[in-house]
Amino acid sequence: MSRRTIIIVILLALISLGVIIAGQVFWVRKAYGIQERQFNEHVMFALTAVVDEILVMNNDSSVTEPVLQKESNFFVANINDTPSPYLLETLLKEQFERYNLKEDFEYGIYDCFTDSIVFGSRVNFDTLDNEVRAEATQIKAKFEPDGHYFGVLFPNKTATILKQLDFWMYSSFVIFLIIIFFSYTIFVILKHKRLSEVKSDFINNMTHELKTPISTISLSAEALSNPNIIYQPERFQQYISIIKNENQRLRSQVDKVLQIATLTPKKVSVKMEEIDIHEIILKATETFSVNVAEDGGALNTSLNATRSVILGDLVHITNVIYNLLDNARKYTEDAPIISIESYNDKDRLVVKVKDNGVGINQSHLGMIFDKFYRVPTGNLHNVKGFGLGLFYVDTIMKAHKAKISVESRVGKGSTFTLEFKLA
Repeated sequence: MSRRTIIIVILLALISLGVIIAGQVFWVRKAYGIQERQFNEHVMFALTAVVDEILVMNNDSSVTEPVLQKESNFFVANINDTPSPYLLETLLKEQFERYNLKEDFEYGIYDCFTDSIVFGSRVNFDTLDNEVRAEATQIKAKFEPDGHYFGVLFPNKTATILKQLDFWMYSSFVIFLIIIFFSYTIFVILKHKRLSEVKSDFINNMTHELKTPISTISLSAEALSNPNIIYQPERFQQYISIIKNENQRLRSQVDKVLQIATLTPKKVSVKMEEIDIHEIILKATETFSVNVAEDGGALNTSLNATRSVILGDLVHITNVIYNLLDNARKYTEDAPIISIESYNDKDRLVVKVKDNGVGINQSHLGMIFDKFYRVPTGNLHNVKGFGLGLFYVDTIMKAHKAKISVESRVGKGSTFTLEFKLA
C-alpha cells in the first residue's frame, strides 16, 4: 500500500471518527439538558408543595413566586415566617422522596429580622438519622432582605444527573475505546510502513555495498579459471590477492552489520573511567583535518569548556566523535566547513558538531537514530553506509546516560549536540 493511499485512508477514518464524536457530544449534551430540566422541575414542584404546607399550617396567605432558582444547583423558597428546622427538614425529605429526589442536599433558613441564616444543615438520605442538627453549609447569600425564605442547595447535582445518563456514558466509553484501538492501529500501520521502507532501503544499500566486491571476486575467479594463468605467476598472485582482499572486505562489512544490529544500550559493555573529551576531540580533528583540507574545506575547534573530564568508555566515546565528524564530511556537496565547540552548562559538558552539509528534512529528524534508517535518496548511493552510524552513536550515548540531539535545515547543514555529566 502506497503512502498516499495510507494517508487518504487515515484522513477518511479521522473524519468519520470526528463525525461520530461530534454526534456523541451533541446527544450527550442534549440528554444532560433534558435530565437537568426534569431535575429542576421536580425540585420546583417539591419546594412549592413544602411552601404550601407551611402556609396552610400557619394560616398564611399565598406567596407570589414561592420558589425561585437562583443558580444551577441552588433554589430559594419564599415564606411569610421563619419555619421550625425540624418541620422544614421533615417536609423536605417527604416531598423529595415523593418526586424521587433522594439526593444529598443542604438547606438554610433566613430570618429577615436578624438579617442572617439562623439555621443550616446537611441531609444525607443514605444515613438513617432523624436527628436535626445545625451544621455549616454553603448557603450564606441573602436574596430577599425584606422577607423570610429558606434555601436548598444540591452540591452533587451534576454527578446525580450523570448517573442517570448511564447509557450515554457507556456508549461514550465504548467510543473512547474505539478511538484508542483506532489510534493504536494507525500507529502500527505507520510503524509497519516505516519498517518496510527502512527494510527496502537497507536491502538496496546492502546490495549496492556488496555488489562491487562480489563482482571483483567473480572476475578474478573467472580469470583464474583460465589454464594459461599458471604461466603468468605475477597475474596469478595478483588475482589471488584481490580475492583475499575483497573477501576480507565482505567479511568486515557483514561483521559490522551483525555486531551493530544486535547492539542495545543494555548490551553495550562500557569501561567507565575518567576521560578528557578535549583530548579525544583534538586527536580526532588532527586525523580528519587532513582529509577535510584535501576536499578544500576547514575543520575549526572552539573548546571553551573549563571542565572537560567525564566518566566514560574511551573507545566508544572516541568512536562517537569520529562518527559525527565522518558524517559531517561525507554529507556535503560543497567544501566541508566543520566546527566543534564545547562549553559547560552547570554540571554538564556540552559538545556541538556543526557542518554546512546537505541538512536533514524535518520529517526525517525523528528517525535518523533508528537502526538501519537512512534519509531516502532514491536510487542515488553516492554515500556508502547501512544506516548504523547514528544508531551506534545514540546507543552509546544512552549507555552513558548522556543525551544527543540534532538541529538541521535542508541545504543549511546540521548541528549535533552531545551532553555529558561531568566526572
